[in-house]
Amino acid sequence: MSKYQELAQLVIDGDIQRVEAMTKKLLDAGEDPLEIINEGLIAGINEVGIRFRDGEMFVPEMMRSARAMKAGMEVLKPAIAGADIPTAGKVVIGTVKGDLHDIGKNLVIMMLESSGFNVVDLGIDVPVDKFVRAVKEHSPQVLGLSALLTTTMPVMGEVISALDKENLRGSVKVIVGGAPVSQEFADEIGADGYAPDAASAAELCKQLVN
Repeated sequence: MSKYQELAQLVIDGDIQRVEAMTKKLLDAGEDPLEIINEGLIAGINEVGIRFRDGEMFVPEMMRSARAMKAGMEVLKPAIAGADIPTAGKVVIGTVKGDLHDIGKNLVIMMLESSGFNVVDLGIDVPVDKFVRAVKEHSPQVLGLSALLTTTMPVMGEVISALDKENLRGSVKVIVGGAPVSQEFADEIGADGYAPDAASAAELCKQLVN
């Protein structure tokens, strides 16, 4: 097992302290910080995403792995300050108006950030016009809409209609998710994609951006 594979495995195990120690050790040994990120930390979290999607890992383990990865990134921050780190793209995300759930959305954000996306979190109970303003202001490639209540799902369609009216629909891919949401519903409202879980959402964003 290479040193990077070892670091990736520690991320998968969610071992925060050992991830910190190993990252520091690699950095002190003169390893390239970007390689430590890509070959170690991101490789680990990508594997976590696959296992989570396949039902081999569950939310608490995934959260632990994401925290371990973030701890490694904190160690590397001073070393990469000013370095031109390529980002995977920009995503604006929020839970729609009338809905106060954010656990799913926060998991998606963790997976997106772990995959190298720059994420703007609008929070919960987000009205239609705030989504539209955020698309104007941040020019994201992807807009993520989350809903956990069947009663708030129609707001997702309203956001897409509002983007249409403002001639912004062509500039951003809209993805939807949340327990009651389905692929059929996504097709019905004209969304560009649907993700059943956080790992799939990150994967979907990668496909849409590329």
